[in-house]
Amino acid sequence: MDKVVLYEVESSKIRISMLLYFNEKDELVFDGYDIGPAVKEIYGDSDYEYTYTISWDEVVKMAEVLQVELSNRRLFLEHLKNMFQGNDAYSKFGKFLKESGLKYGQSTWH
Repeated sequence: MDKVVLYEVESSKIRISMLLYFNEKDELVFDGYDIGPAVKEIYGDSDYEYTYTISWDEVVKMAEVLQVELSNRRLFLEHLKNMFQGNDAYSKFGKFLKESGLKYGQSTWH
């Protein structure tokens, strides 16, 4: 399974990982995970998970909105990486989904 890293950092206080990939159901998944003492200070628990899940039908619409070819998933993921990478990737990606009118699932856990 191809994955692209949108943001990754590690220090003594926090480790952050944000990835994009297609799962076994052909859904596009934004998978974010923060862990460490800094997270515990904010949420009262040492880890925080956050995801967006987009069905294949909505991914097809996304490709049309972006005017990007979807036949090569790796290149599609790289295109998304170039658009959304950085420590604010989750916010940027969510804003794009909302503004584009795409349907998606969202979950957080801490």
